[in-house]
Amino acid sequence: MALRSTAEQASPRAGRTIAIDAQLVRKCTAEFLGTAILVFVGAGVATVMFGFHAFGTSVAAGVVAVALAFGLVLIGLVAMIGPISGCHVNPAVTLGAYLTKRIDPVDAVGYALSQLIGGIVGALLLLWVLNGSLFYAKSRNGLGANGYGSLSLLRMSGGGAFLAEVILTAIFVLVVLSATREDASRAVAGVVAGLTLGLANLMAVPIDGASINPARSLGPALITGGLALSQVWLFLLAPLVGGMLAAGIYLLFHQVPASPGPSPLIARLRGEPVPTHASADEELRPAGQGTAASATQPRPTSGTVAAGPDPADPTELPRPGEPPRGP
Repeated sequence: MALRSTAEQASPRAGRTIAIDAQLVRKCTAEFLGTAILVFVGAGVATVMFGFHAFGTSVAAGVVAVALAFGLVLIGLVAMIGPISGCHVNPAVTLGAYLTKRIDPVDAVGYALSQLIGGIVGALLLLWVLNGSLFYAKSRNGLGANGYGSLSLLRMSGGGAFLAEVILTAIFVLVVLSATREDASRAVAGVVAGLTLGLANLMAVPIDGASINPARSLGPALITGGLALSQVWLFLLAPLVGGMLAAGIYLLFHQVPASPGPSPLIARLRGEPVPTHASADEELRPAGQGTAASATQPRPTSGTVAAGPDPADPTELPRPGEPPRGP
């Protein structure tokens, strides 16, 4: 059982103690980095394929390339940051994890903010790289942003794109929740998640460029602007609806444990005791066993217990013919 460490800083202005969850900062940093890499690689391949028309004469080749890019990068990210934060890199996955009581509200908000900021930074890094090409122009080649209508290969309507995003995101999040449950094999969870994301992209890329992830859509839309930015609301809302739908379906088939106690940050703000490593060890130690120090040190006697005679004091020794003195 892992206990999260918490560092405290004193606020000189207000004279109050501010609790900073160091473990949560570490997890949010991992989510930020992972989402930035996901957007940089996935949107980068999408820009090369469809912005520069690198698919040649086969549109299907470009669709497969984009789907493989998102799937393969997710497999790598699970291996890289999965042991740290679980590798959500997607606010829809974080919402599903929160609704199924896998993370607390503080972690969920921290994850979502880190992912959105990471998506923006990843898009900025991609723009920085592409600006080194003499053939690149943001207004002409784009940045792999999502869209419907004139921005869709199939000229899909907004309603069709919304429905597709809800369904495909629900499938993806449901698979992720099932692959990462307690009794599932964690060794293949990353491969399952990556292949499922690639499969969802195979269908969604011709429809609207494949979002399945609000953080993946926000960064490229903000940098590209124009029509992509005016349509980004759909790709922020639809995946979240899909995440909620996936959580509801998951709860129908799987038993969710009782809600865990508050995080150390919330407990400190409430003034409640926070479990430490020492208290956790006391709870896990079998009854009747003490620490090594308590086993080697003598136990102090209570003042209410009568002590036996002191052999060093001759007045305490019984006289010949007298019964032994004692309590």
